[in-house]
Amino acid sequence: MTSITAVGETNSSISVRGLWKVYGPKPERVVGSELADLPRKQLEAQTGNVVAMRDIDMDIVPGEVFVVMGLSGSGKSTLIRCLTRLIEPTVGTVRIGEIDVTKADKDTLLDVRRNKVSMVFQHFGLLPHRTVTDNVAFGLEVRGVDKVARRRKANETLELVGLSEMGTYRPHQLSGGQQQRVGLARALATDPDILLFDEPFSALDPLIRRDMQDEIVRLRREVNKTMVFITHDLSEALRLGDRIAIMRDGRFVQVGTPESVVVEPADDYVENFVRDVPRSFVVPVEHVMRDVDGSTEFSGSVTVGTKVRDVIRLVAHSDHPVQIVDHDGRQVGCVDRVHVLSLIAGEAE
Repeated sequence: MTSITAVGETNSSISVRGLWKVYGPKPERVVGSELADLPRKQLEAQTGNVVAMRDIDMDIVPGEVFVVMGLSGSGKSTLIRCLTRLIEPTVGTVRIGEIDVTKADKDTLLDVRRNKVSMVFQHFGLLPHRTVTDNVAFGLEVRGVDKVARRRKANETLELVGLSEMGTYRPHQLSGGQQQRVGLARALATDPDILLFDEPFSALDPLIRRDMQDEIVRLRREVNKTMVFITHDLSEALRLGDRIAIMRDGRFVQVGTPESVVVEPADDYVENFVRDVPRSFVVPVEHVMRDVDGSTEFSGSVTVGTKVRDVIRLVAHSDHPVQIVDHDGRQVGCVDRVHVLSLIAGEAE
């Protein structure tokens, strides 16, 4: 069964230990006590406190997309804000690289926020009186970068997010999806090590939301940033995350790969969350592959990590299996109609 902590890496971009956030008077008395396990209404009536987040441990490795998902009130937005002390944790430690953020002085914390971490919020927060280019360059302006250099970087970043022709526009001239791309470009322009996303696409229409998810997938390949992504949408979590943490009542209920969360839910709560997700949507082809016969002909070729659903059409229209190669093009196996159908049949059981 998958561990409910995300711990164990020594070269973490972000490392969190024993993180709590309790609102109300004398919050430290609640931490780790029996009071913390009281139902929320009873705890609030008895002590005046509310536990928003409790005993979170996690390590996020460089280049990883770590998704935290849960229903409203589960504590996920509190968690991401505690990482840079936009919200002060009650107890616990947060390390970003070698910096202990929870002990950082004002200048160190400002440096972390300006240079190491950028955040993309649900509400775009664009400056209405500034052009798109100047909005993107704002973080560089705060750093004191000269005007020519920051505009050059801003325009390069706008090209990266597909808005190279809109630098002179004002925010009100853009669609919601375009405004969110500007917010993303602004976060990228300062070249941070870490990007934090707090439900950035939840206000967008479904088709635009899908486009923005595509953008994250593409950018992840191109810029190789560590990302922490908050969402309440399971399909978004499964699509974007290398690992997913499911939160409930301020705790991590389960942490694992999309496949492990769907195939091996830790409890009834997680199982209820994922019950409508077909396994073929999350299981990669290498998990159902077989060895290759030297004389085998192939109907096509896919790389490791490709989901089983994405080879269904190939095996459905050919008697030949699909070749599986690694990212260097080396053959590692193949998957055929029998293996694909066996997995799909298991979904119906």
